[in-house]
Amino acid sequence: MRHPPRHALKATLLACAVSAATFVPLTDAASAAAPACSVEYSVTGQWDGGFQAAVKVTNNGAAKDSWSLSFAFADGQKVTQGWAAKWSQSGTAVSATNESWNGALPAGGSVSAGFIGSRSGANTVPTAFKLNGAACNTDDTDPTDPTDPTDPGEGEAPALKVSGNKLVDASGATRRILGVNRSGAEFMCVQGHGIFDGPVDDASVAAIADWKANAVRIPLNEECWLGLDNIKPEYAGVNYQSAIKELVTKVKAHGMTPILEMHWSYGQYTGNSAGCTDVHASCQKPMPDARYAPGFWSSVANTYKDDPTVVFDLFNEPYPDRATSSTVDAWACWKDGGNCPGIGYEVAGMQDLVDSVRATGAKNVILAGGLAYSNDLSQWLAHRPSDPAGNLAAAWHVYNFNTCSNESCWDSTLGPVAAQVPLVAGEIGENTCSHGFVDRVMKWFDDRKQSYLGWTWNTWDCSSGPSLISSYDGTPTAFGIGLRDHLRAVNG
Repeated sequence: MRHPPRHALKATLLACAVSAATFVPLTDAASAAAPACSVEYSVTGQWDGGFQAAVKVTNNGAAKDSWSLSFAFADGQKVTQGWAAKWSQSGTAVSATNESWNGALPAGGSVSAGFIGSRSGANTVPTAFKLNGAACNTDDTDPTDPTDPTDPGEGEAPALKVSGNKLVDASGATRRILGVNRSGAEFMCVQGHGIFDGPVDDASVAAIADWKANAVRIPLNEECWLGLDNIKPEYAGVNYQSAIKELVTKVKAHGMTPILEMHWSYGQYTGNSAGCTDVHASCQKPMPDARYAPGFWSSVANTYKDDPTVVFDLFNEPYPDRATSSTVDAWACWKDGGNCPGIGYEVAGMQDLVDSVRATGAKNVILAGGLAYSNDLSQWLAHRPSDPAGNLAAAWHVYNFNTCSNESCWDSTLGPVAAQVPLVAGEIGENTCSHGFVDRVMKWFDDRKQSYLGWTWNTWDCSSGPSLISSYDGTPTAFGIGLRDHLRAVNG
């Protein structure tokens, strides 16, 4: 879905790839009386001779105008490059001092930074940290304790897999994905305004659960996740990833399935239906780019490969059919990528992205949307990517103004797909500020025991968004009340 207008961001691109996160929690502020600070240290990538790490510091004491974190390495590691802090090292001792833009650290506030380091052997995680000279509480937490936001034991969200044309949990019971989209993380960061549009605290997530939603789709920005240099550092890389992890944790804690989706991506496209002329990830592009998209999915998959509660949605709304008049070429581009007609950058096809995910060892459920902004699944079965894990489902989007917006089209094009694989309507909506159309969509999917999510849990104008809510406490719009009441009836 396209979004309400936001300010444009002009910047120069410099690639800086960010590896996948392996989260190692080191502190539990609640386990000791009034600790000065809490620290989370993450090894976000590791290779022969080197590694990448991130540190999140939470200030549990009085507000600070500036901060300095110190710790020591045990195995001769060396910091070679860092960001979001001024990094220095003397022998084994490492210090990170705030930059001019992130020096203020209020009581209860957090700050994140990261670095690339060298190593010659083991890479033992530091266990003793000090913030402005005061020891942080790291003594009472076992590094193997499963409090990782990506740990499958967190919360009550079910571990999902594909079985025939249904999604099932670990016990084999059928599970439908019924919920909402939480837009914001795909556009706020690239526009320089933040990471999320509106609150994502526990109360706002609880409000979603109060609608009896059991899933939340979270659109992401490729460049923000990877930390490319055209994104403000405070909204990029480890900071962005940490924010997404925290939201995923909250969603799971309320028993809901998190769906991570690549929404905006790199690549200059100025052809038919172009959303922007910018090379950066500042609008919906017709297809993912071969330059960064495989790395994005490798990173996301590495982060969540041990968590089968998280679902991956490969690409929001492909439209290579708008770049070429040939349906054959469009579907070939969709599956195999490469140099596609009418698209000026090298494309990563759906097979490329499935391969990137599976190469990490991740077996998570994957969703793949079709052509025409994911509204056309007419040849999805004939072109579906090969998935060695057997966990591939079809994604579909529909609004009242789309071409395939009636039961006749759904019967002829969606029916055959839903008979063979799980079908997830990742976005359903209408621009009438009413819900008569989505009521019909939900009935069609209910009759076939398939899944759907409303667009979107944001307080926008329901005729331009469309928006489900007028307040993040869950107050529905005239459009949203239809989805809310239906979810409560189906899942209540």
